Amino acid sequence: MEELREVGRVSHFFTRINVAIIEVTDTISVGDRIFIKGPTTDLEQNVDSMEIEHAKVQHAEAGQSIGMKVDARVRERDVVYKTA
Repeated sequence: MEELREVGRVSHFFTRINVAIIEVTDTISVGDRIFIKGPTTDLEQNVDSMEIEHAKVQHAEAGQSIGMKVDARVRERDVVYKTA
């Protein structure tokens, strides 16, 4: 089993457009494989694109807030991990 490292938490989810707002706590980049987990969430997907204030970015660092399209519903306070 690969080791997972926490890289952020979901702070908001826009249902109609399937976009999660993630408060980043560690570096995250386009191309990373991420896992979003919570009491009723278990999602695994690649980071295809992300935005900071509607501008596309390739990576984000701790303290930034990103918007990311997700493949399924996620919930506030779900934890975002990536493989270490």
